[in-house]
Amino acid sequence: MSSSLPHKIAVLVFIKNDRGEHLLLLRAKPPNLGSWSPIGGKLETAAGESPFECAARETAEETGLIVGTEDLHLFAMISEKAYEGGAHWLLFLFECKRPIDRLPPPMPEGRFAFFSREQIDGLHLPETDRSALWPLYDRHRQHFVALRADCHPGHPLKITIEQITPDRKVGDGSAYTPNNS
Repeated sequence: MSSSLPHKIAVLVFIKNDRGEHLLLLRAKPPNLGSWSPIGGKLETAAGESPFECAARETAEETGLIVGTEDLHLFAMISEKAYEGGAHWLLFLFECKRPIDRLPPPMPEGRFAFFSREQIDGLHLPETDRSALWPLYDRHRQHFVALRADCHPGHPLKITIEQITPDRKVGDGSAYTPNNS
């Protein structure tokens, strides 16, 4: 039963170079062994790390690109049930607003390459990346979208969008006032 699977929290960071090509990692370890995907990693939950802090840390560790949380835009949250039959995942997807100027060297997790968006469709990608992540990136990277994906092995992938929030410009008159009562 999938309810007994561990729950993992991770980030993925979509980074481009100055030519608009996406930096992808050919994964040398599970999950997604042998597939191309954006960089990322698990939150350090024992340290109370936020998804933004994790995305900045993983970007520095995996690519050498130093970014602050202000350089990141959270555009999606995905809950994957029973991914590869091994765990439930809660993923936070970020677009890095700062371009990377060089190809990072290979590391234990895999090797890097740059690809145009059109080339990515022809690569070996994880099924959820092809069905959900890249279409989300294409349509919603300026906004925010939350979805869930039922990834139980042996069943068709089922994706449900739970919310899409339109992009709000700074100074559009909207405000947030915390309730301090």
